[in-house]
Amino acid sequence: MAAIVVAKVQVTDPAKYETYKPLAKKAIEAFGGRYIVRGSEPHAVEGDAPKARFVIVEFDSVETVRRFYDSPEYLAAREARAGASIAEIIALEGI
Repeated sequence: MAAIVVAKVQVTDPAKYETYKPLAKKAIEAFGGRYIVRGSEPHAVEGDAPKARFVIVEFDSVETVRRFYDSPEYLAAREARAGASIAEIIALEGI
């Protein structure tokens, strides 16, 4: 079953965050991830839209998401992101 990863990110150091983005992209692609949304500004339809950067990526399964997140490739990206943002990242099973 497909898995959708939703990341809500508040960038605190834009210059440092730029070093994270190509590393994350490379790791995502290495695990077959496909960007659905990348850095889109939210538009409120109901309620208030959070002031955050959103990234949504589709993977083949939650197990693939776990392998991606724990991989050496994404560990390097996470280390590059340390101190550059505050993130909430979740995986959801899709249809």
